Amino acid sequence: MSKIQVTDLTFCYEGSFDDIFEQVSFSIDSDWKLGFVGRNGKGKTTFLKLLLGEYAYAGSISSPVRFDYFPYEIPAERMKHCASEFLGELKEGCEEWRVICELAKLNASAELLYRPFGTLSHGERTKVLIAVLFSGESDFLLIDEPTNHLDQEAREAVKQYLNGKKSFLLVSHDRDLLDACVDHVLVLNRKSVEVQNGNFSVWWENKARRDHFAEAENEKHLKEIASLKRAVDQSGRWAQKNESTKIGIDPIKDHDRGNGTRPYIGAKTKKMQKRVRSYEKRMEREIEAKEGLLADLERPVPLRLHPLSYHKERLVSAKGLSVGYAGSGANVLEGFSFELKQGERVFLHGRNGCGKSTFFKALLDAAGFSEAGESLCVRSGELLVGSGLVISYINQDTSFLKGGIKEFCRKRGLDESLFCALLRKLDMERVQFAKGMEEFSEGQKKKVLIAASLMTPAHLYLWDEPLNYIDVFSRMQIEALLTAVRPTMLVVEHDVRFREKIATHVVEM
Repeated sequence: MSKIQVTDLTFCYEGSFDDIFEQVSFSIDSDWKLGFVGRNGKGKTTFLKLLLGEYAYAGSISSPVRFDYFPYEIPAERMKHCASEFLGELKEGCEEWRVICELAKLNASAELLYRPFGTLSHGERTKVLIAVLFSGESDFLLIDEPTNHLDQEAREAVKQYLNGKKSFLLVSHDRDLLDACVDHVLVLNRKSVEVQNGNFSVWWENKARRDHFAEAENEKHLKEIASLKRAVDQSGRWAQKNESTKIGIDPIKDHDRGNGTRPYIGAKTKKMQKRVRSYEKRMEREIEAKEGLLADLERPVPLRLHPLSYHKERLVSAKGLSVGYAGSGANVLEGFSFELKQGERVFLHGRNGCGKSTFFKALLDAAGFSEAGESLCVRSGELLVGSGLVISYINQDTSFLKGGIKEFCRKRGLDESLFCALLRKLDMERVQFAKGMEEFSEGQKKKVLIAASLMTPAHLYLWDEPLNYIDVFSRMQIEALLTAVRPTMLVVEHDVRFREKIATHVVEM
């Protein structure tokens, strides 16, 4: 067992006014199964890059172990090649047979290594890269959100595998995965960094107790401060009133006042003013004690959604639907039957490649949606979509997000000020609004798509893996909204906790 020690770490991106980390110190054991939790944009991926030595920083990071990082970066020119041809470029000394063994544990075929990498789905690519990561024996693995785009079966395989491993730092927003795989958590709070023993649920329960205590203490301090303010005000008015009696003596009305009255009044006023200063000092101490109590408190702001009501009960119907892509002879979706009624929140569930996203695209095509994308061909069966159906769609891909917020709102017909206010509710910093969206983290890009969907009144909310990269706290906000409003939804999402809370029923594909 060895220690990874971080001391007075300070880091800021060039051209930015805000530090990502400022005088941060903590230590972790290289034997731990460490979960890494924090809001989007707080610096989780940045910290992993700092461990890898990719950025210059102030302070020190000392480690006796080497690091290996997931996900690997795949050059554009390699997308046309099979993964088997460049395994050694991804991981030094990587042996193909070991990768095949790991793919088997992920319930994936070795055939994925011998197809052009660019033709693989997001989930298939992730499985290949995870298999490469685990094919060696690195000292300490830095794993950045490995289950994004993975189906439930693959997530279970990854979860079981990680549960039997140690010496890794896992960045994930999947509560089920964190509970199953980690024995410590490293948390980037709003104003601090903490390391705690236990899994995510243990940390969350402890945090809830601390937050409750902080709120109670804060309320106590506020009452004490209010009481002191009243005492300061009253004593100040008494002192002022008493001081005013030193001058302007009427010899007829104040015949009983002698030559020693004026010094007596001055001494009495001085005593009152001293009491005022004492109150003020006590008030400053109370305010100082109050400061910091709520610095790390999570207070999710309620979100809003205004779904439209459709004039018919049934919105979508498919019977014996078989769909393929133009130019390809094979069907991606075969003999699929489905019905969606108003008020239902249906989750499509199945392995990667079973046709979930293809069905979404076919539905969008049938509804005349302009962003449906690739050309599809309905080979047999029927797909009926309600006339005039308004759809609010979240694509699982974020690569098309470029340019500024203003231009994005203009293209989508969104009110920019309301849109930015919604992003603030999702805890996106105002400084991000001045940047191009290509500079956003993946989680921030997803929040842009979610905010746009929430601002679009629709009959049907069609969400394709909306929570990839989205932090735990924002997931809880969205859960609370959908539970309260209950819009009609068709969703592909592999977060077990989210699906359990939101779905009216699940369709196995």
